Amino acid sequence: MSMQPGYVTSTTRMRGYAPAADVSVAAPSPRRQSARPLPIAAPRDLRTEPGPIRFIIIALAVTFLSIFVVLPLVVVFAQAFSKGISAYLGALAEPEALAAIRLTLLVAAISVTLNLVFGVIAAWAISKFDFAGKTFLITLIDLPFSVSPVISGLVFVLLFGAQGFFGPWLQAHNVHILFAVPGIALATIFVTFPFVARALIPLMQEQGTLEEEAAISLGASGLQTFFRVTLPNIKWGLLYGVLLCNARAMGEFGAVSVVSGHIRGETNTMPLLVEILYNEYQFVSSFAIASLLAMLALITLVVKTILERRLDEGRVPDGD
Repeated sequence: MSMQPGYVTSTTRMRGYAPAADVSVAAPSPRRQSARPLPIAAPRDLRTEPGPIRFIIIALAVTFLSIFVVLPLVVVFAQAFSKGISAYLGALAEPEALAAIRLTLLVAAISVTLNLVFGVIAAWAISKFDFAGKTFLITLIDLPFSVSPVISGLVFVLLFGAQGFFGPWLQAHNVHILFAVPGIALATIFVTFPFVARALIPLMQEQGTLEEEAAISLGASGLQTFFRVTLPNIKWGLLYGVLLCNARAMGEFGAVSVVSGHIRGETNTMPLLVEILYNEYQFVSSFAIASLLAMLALITLVVKTILERRLDEGRVPDGD
C-alpha cells in the first residue's frame, strides 16, 4: 500500500515537522542589529561613606574609647602620683604590697606554665588527630569563657572546703588547698586555661600535617618533629596565647576572691589588695597597686599588637 505525498506532508506538518524547503530563518530585525550591550556600572566601594558620616562614626568611636578606656587610666595614674613620687614608691614598698606582688607573680608563673603544657597538648590533639569526643573536648576548653569566675571559685570551695567532697580527707592529712597558694593557683588555672589552646588550635589547623608527615617519613622521632618542625611554626601564636594567659592570671579577681580567704600579707593578690586598700580609704596605696596592673595592661596591649603583626606576616596568602 502506497502513501500519497500529500498525506505525508500534512501528517508531518500536523506533528510539528516541516520539510527542509519549508524551513525559513527569520532575518534579524534592524533593532536587534543596532542594539549595544549596556555599560556595566562600576561597583561602588561599600567601605566609603560621605565625609560627614565618616566623621560622626570616627568621633563616636574616639569619644567612647576616651571615656571608657583612656580617662580611667589617666585617673588611676593621677591618683597614684597625687602625693608625689616618694609617696608612690613608699606605697609599693609596704610589706603587704610586696607580699601581694610576690604572690601574684608566683600564681601567674604556675598558671602560665601549666596552661602552656595543657594548651600545646590540647591543640596538638585537636588539630592533628580525629577521635571520638573531639567536639566535647573543645566545649570543655571553652567552658571557662561561659562560667562566671565567682562560680568557678565556689566549685573549688565545694570540693576542697571543710564541708566539701575532699574536705575531711584533706583535714585528716593536714593538706591546705583553700585559703592558701594551691587554691589560688587552681582557681587561676581554671579561668585562664582556654587562652593558649584557643590561640594555637586555629593556627595549627591552618598549617595542616604535611610538614610533620614529611619529617616522620624522613626518620624523625616525635620529639624531633615537634621541636624542629611544629614549634617553629607556632612560636608566635604560642607567645600570643601565653601573653593573654599571663595578663588574665595577674588581673583575676572573682575566683581568687572566693578561695583566698583575704588573709593580709599571705593570700591577697594585687587585685584583692587594691579593693582592701580602697575600702580603707588608703587611696594613694590603692591606686599605686592599680597603676602596676594598668602598666601591665598597656605592656600587654603593645606586645599583643606586635605578635598579631608577626602572625599576619607568617600566614601565606591564598593562591601562593
